[in-house]
This record gives sequence, structure tokens and C-alpha cells, in this order.
Amino acid sequence: MTGADEGLPQLRVVRDDERSRYGGRLGDELVTVVDFHRQGDVVVVTHTGTEPRWRGRGLAGETTRQVLADVRASGLRVRAVCSFTADHLDAHPELDDLRA
Repeated sequence: MTGADEGLPQLRVVRDDERSRYGGRLGDELVTVVDFHRQGDVVVVTHTGTEPRWRGRGLAGETTRQVLADVRASGLRVRAVCSFTADHLDAHPELDDLRA
């Protein structure tokens, strides 16, 4: 995990295909989510959210980074309907090849 919070457990991001969601967890607590749906070989990201008490710590950004790494590893592309993910892609031109 990146961020300034010393002593936090590592952020673990897990894809839940049944719920069409990635969940970012600190220990057993779900702290971030990235909702998506698939359209063929495209992952359409529709929403990114962080539990209020965890906001401002870079957790949504780290979750998004891990989601996009998973999309790349799966040989898929991404379309960002979610403004957070769209902004992340805009800020990282090295990810342009992932855009659908």
C-alpha cells in the first residue's frame, strides 16, 4: 500500500466476479470498492468508493492501481465511466494502452 499511514495493514484487493466488484481490504475490513461490469473483453468501471473514515489516505488510488494491473494481466481493456478511474487514467499516460 502507498500512503502516509504507518502501522496500517497492507491493502489487499480481491476481485469478486459474482458481485462484479473489486474490494480493497485492510485486515478483515472492506474499505474501498470498485464496481464494474464486463462487455466482452472490456471491463467497464462504473463506481469507486471508500468508506468515509478511510478517505484521504490514498486507498482508492491504490485499489484502482491494483484493479488496472489485474485488467492488464487478464489481457482485457478498460472503459472508465467512473470519474475517479477516468482521472486516474488521465494522470497515468503509461496506462493508455488499457483504454477501450
